[in-house]
Amino acid sequence: MESELKDMNSNNPPSSSSSSKEDRPLLKSESDVAAAIEELDKKFAPFARTDLYGTMGLGPFPTAEKVKLAVAMVTLVPVRFVLAMSILLLYYLVCRVFTLFSSPYRGGEEEEEEEGGVVQEDYAHMGGWRRVVIVRCGRFLSRVVLFVFGFYWISERCLDSSPKTTSSEIAENGETDEEEPERPGVIVSNHVSYLDILYHMSASFPSFVAKRSVGKLPLVGLISKCLGCVFVQREAKSPDFKGVSGTVNERVREAHRNKSAPTIMLFPEGTTTNGDYLLQFKTGAFLAGTPVLPVILKYPYERFSVAWDTISGARHVLFLLCQFVNHLEVIRLPVYYPSQEEKDNPKLYASNVRKLMATEGNLILSDLGLGDKRIYHATLNGNLRQLRVFHQKEE
Repeated sequence: MESELKDMNSNNPPSSSSSSKEDRPLLKSESDVAAAIEELDKKFAPFARTDLYGTMGLGPFPTAEKVKLAVAMVTLVPVRFVLAMSILLLYYLVCRVFTLFSSPYRGGEEEEEEEGGVVQEDYAHMGGWRRVVIVRCGRFLSRVVLFVFGFYWISERCLDSSPKTTSSEIAENGETDEEEPERPGVIVSNHVSYLDILYHMSASFPSFVAKRSVGKLPLVGLISKCLGCVFVQREAKSPDFKGVSGTVNERVREAHRNKSAPTIMLFPEGTTTNGDYLLQFKTGAFLAGTPVLPVILKYPYERFSVAWDTISGARHVLFLLCQFVNHLEVIRLPVYYPSQEEKDNPKLYASNVRKLMATEGNLILSDLGLGDKRIYHATLNGNLRQLRVFHQKEE
């Protein structure tokens, strides 16, 4: 990848001094920069924006779109922002009240917390009516937030979920009586936007893997603990803690064997795409060898894509709130029961689930990953700076 980046800037003529190097653009003309960006979008297609708002949401915008944005910014945006923040505050108060006088579940991880590793500190293991109130309020208010953001209708399609029974199993058991199907240990989903989390909260209120700093944020921190998030200290390097995969495996096995345990939700791609592709799966969700529940999210659009790819967070939220209607389609696949071969080979298990999700969701398989996305972002930012240099010279 690094050699490709050097080739893109190979047209840069040698400079005799540092001052002339700063003044001289890396590419010869504006058309060269546009061509370089187009080439980048082809090479890193899973992360490229193809909507009306252009690369990184920077336009250029048609006049009609500018008018729509201007009207929305003084009407829709303030109302939606106030409503969303009010709902967040309301749910925080619900979580605060119903966790009073309760100690968070730590899972015996006190030593790991001191070491700065993977931390379990949640209220998701709290039983009784208080947990029921927290979950039902969380699911309802998450759906209300999506409604506020313009997702008035969510199309959900569930494929046949009847468990598979092979002829060998019938011969072995000597009967065909249906037994209670195994509970999936984890929900796996493609990752398009931070809105994915809101949908999954409204649908099943699962736990997520999050940075440790999230648990310390105002309002969101307590809510994440009520979700049962596994908090990760990425820079921790102590050999004494079992790490992310070990903690996640424990939670997956717990959810599989215990109906009252919180379900965990993982995005095996490890980053977001533009919604048309499916990246390579990491094996963390499949190491335990338990059944998984695949869910596919698709966000059809006409003007603005809600995919969180190259666009900045603030710009994405602003444009999202400016859209009067947003769309979400959900495809819930049957629980996937791994074969013995897949249990013994997590990479095979992950690959087979990925191929199934790509087929059922009409998604394109891609071998790119998070590292490629970072290269794409860095190179794209460099080319856009060159465009600004040309525009300043024209002015």
